[in-house]
Amino acid sequence: MNKKKQQTELTKKKIADAARALFAQKGYKATAIEDIVKAVGCSAGNIYYHFKNKEGLFLYLLEEWNREWDSNWLDKEKLYLTTTDKLYGMVEYLALDQLSHPLTRAADEFFNNAEKAPDVEERINVMVKGYIDFNRELLQKGIDNQEFEISNVSGHAIILDSLLLGLSQHCRRMERVEALATYRLAVDVFLQGIARPIR
Repeated sequence: MNKKKQQTELTKKKIADAARALFAQKGYKATAIEDIVKAVGCSAGNIYYHFKNKEGLFLYLLEEWNREWDSNWLDKEKLYLTTTDKLYGMVEYLALDQLSHPLTRAADEFFNNAEKAPDVEERINVMVKGYIDFNRELLQKGIDNQEFEISNVSGHAIILDSLLLGLSQHCRRMERVEALATYRLAVDVFLQGIARPIR
């Protein structure tokens, strides 16, 4: 990487780090580009050069969070022998991550904000597709291992995503133990519909 590109990446990281701290502290709506400018000590034009707008900057942070989650999950996934165990492990890890991640509250505000530019909607759709693809692959492993009987894998992947999205909203108001128990119960119920009967 040449020196100019390295400097550009350093500036981008500095902006992202400052913005992450502000979004975590103040929330999405209350954090203005001017706040980030003050925290970083750069111009607003510099922020717009790297991220286009506040939405683009926040999406970048969400995409970073997703990459971090995926990487951590890949390490944890190896600990589970069956796909059923992986499903329980995944939702527990998801619950703990969402309950403790500093951007959770800001992410709720961001997604509940009705007005979004078309390019932002497109990036959100790509993120959601990634979640559904992840679920589809996990469920397919269960079918391949003869743990699950599913005729419509894509439909079940969407249902699982919807279940987890709804849980994430409800569990924010719960204590950690109750939230984990609720996530486990949700997997119990989900598995009742797909578990391969023992013959």
